[in-house]
Amino acid sequence: MQAKELRKKYLEFFKEKGHAIISSAPLLPENDPTVLFTTAGMHPLVPYLLGEPHPAGTRLTSCQKCIRTGDIDEVGDDSHLTFFEMLGNWSLGDYFKKEAIEFSFEFLTSEKWLNIPVNMLAVTVFEGDDDAPKDEESAKIWKSLGIPEDRISYLSKKDNWWGPAGQTGPCGPDSEMFYWVGEGEPHGNVQTNEDDWMEIWNDVFMQYNKTESGTFEPLKQKNVDTGLGLDRVATVLMGAKNVFETDLFKPIIEKISALTNIAYSDNPTSYRIIADHLRAATFMAADGVKPSNLDQGYVMRRLMRRAIRHGKTLGIEENFTHIIAKKVIHLMADSYPELQHEEEILKTFTLEEEQFSKTVHSGLREFEKLLKGFEMAFKNAGKKITEISGKQAFKLYDTYGFPIEMTIEEAKKHNLTVDEKGFQEAFEEHQKLSRAGAEEKFKGGLQDNSEATTRLHTATHLLHAALRKVLGDHVEQKGSNITAERLRFDFSHPDKISPEQLSEVEKYVNEAIQSNAEVKMSTMSVEEAKKSGAIGLFESKYGETVKVYDMSPWSKEICGGPHVKNLGELGTFKIKKEQSSSAGIRRIKAVLI
Repeated sequence: MQAKELRKKYLEFFKEKGHAIISSAPLLPENDPTVLFTTAGMHPLVPYLLGEPHPAGTRLTSCQKCIRTGDIDEVGDDSHLTFFEMLGNWSLGDYFKKEAIEFSFEFLTSEKWLNIPVNMLAVTVFEGDDDAPKDEESAKIWKSLGIPEDRISYLSKKDNWWGPAGQTGPCGPDSEMFYWVGEGEPHGNVQTNEDDWMEIWNDVFMQYNKTESGTFEPLKQKNVDTGLGLDRVATVLMGAKNVFETDLFKPIIEKISALTNIAYSDNPTSYRIIADHLRAATFMAADGVKPSNLDQGYVMRRLMRRAIRHGKTLGIEENFTHIIAKKVIHLMADSYPELQHEEEILKTFTLEEEQFSKTVHSGLREFEKLLKGFEMAFKNAGKKITEISGKQAFKLYDTYGFPIEMTIEEAKKHNLTVDEKGFQEAFEEHQKLSRAGAEEKFKGGLQDNSEATTRLHTATHLLHAALRKVLGDHVEQKGSNITAERLRFDFSHPDKISPEQLSEVEKYVNEAIQSNAEVKMSTMSVEEAKKSGAIGLFESKYGETVKVYDMSPWSKEICGGPHVKNLGELGTFKIKKEQSSSAGIRRIKAVLI
């Protein structure tokens, strides 16, 4: 079964079970300062899991595109990916454990759907502790469906409990499904021989709320949140050894192969890194991310440049990232309409590759200066230097963007060695500081619906409308980051904004606030939203019901985030900074006082 068929079957199955198919949310979280990217299918649905009604109802299903960045350096092995697709289904206070487990079992084993033999499966459930009881209910349901008792493992919170993402919030036990990947006939279970079983699906039962005091209270609205990794299950269904041998990656691998004389079997690691990283970067570009030195743009730049370096390892000398991006677009645009912005995506790739080429030349100049310093030390003091220190190598990397691999390569040409251990220590110290900064910047749980954040989120709509009025209708949102202290809004515009224009924007927003206009919410189809004059990301939501927030005559926009009831609640809007975010993208930071 091909990945496209698996994706389609999953959504069809849950549609038959009364679930509304919703489109994948963008990779940039709409109203969540706690993370850089959407990391799971439930991520965009947090407000609805907390009780806000979803316009499509109480049963939902989707295929969500996700980015996880914690294991970038591990990509290249058999299992790690940066970009992946998560198939999911949700019950928002509707059905619970029995139906969720029955749905999962039917989809996996029914001849009409995936037709996986029951003896190839094992499951885990929560073993219970002082906070919550042993999940005998889930185990009983699995047994009634035909899963043998010796294939059911009871595991601790570490393995079979979800959340909360922050210190408080909804959480609960989960039940996970595993597929046999060991040698010979399936035997044992996840506890007895863990390495022989691969997790493929996770059903989370959100039935508790963790309070500030650390106690677990039953939730009034019990939810189900499930996630099935499309990439993993496709590997299983195709009988592939790893995801890179599935139809999700084979065409990309073949395209890379056409650009080099080195076979995949001779260097699978470089092939895989290029394929994974450029696939992820293509989806980032489709959602408006541009390579930069900050936040999402930094991640995209890191992925692209790592892919380019591995391209050089394979002997690819010409610019090639746009060629791989084009292949990704043609493979997946049917499922993700945002990829159809091909011209803009390819332009982004070409510009970044040209920029990296300039960076490499700059780094080589600095390397030459380092060599001259070594020569001067020998000439003046007779001191022969044979090793580039870790600090020197890290400076080339951190200040000039010169990769350590290229420093090692250039050093060999001049009979020098590089203190790679010292470089690694400096790099790890840098990572530690970066992580600490990120933890501070993105601290907390998924989504912040506090009063301060809600006010700033509403103000962002007014800012968007003001920019379009002052600068023109070409202005489109390209990302936002909202905390309780400030809003940050990225938008398309080619030029620096003059002080006079900023003053006009600020004036528009404050006049809207002073009008005390009511914020009205209504649900409607995408077509109705368009006809009503609302702005928003329509193309990825075709055929869906959406929420439209009307702040007439100031703003009308589709959105799923939190809003105030009346614009008079916002206070005074003040722009603190306007700057370039990346090529063709401007950024405004503003506060409410």
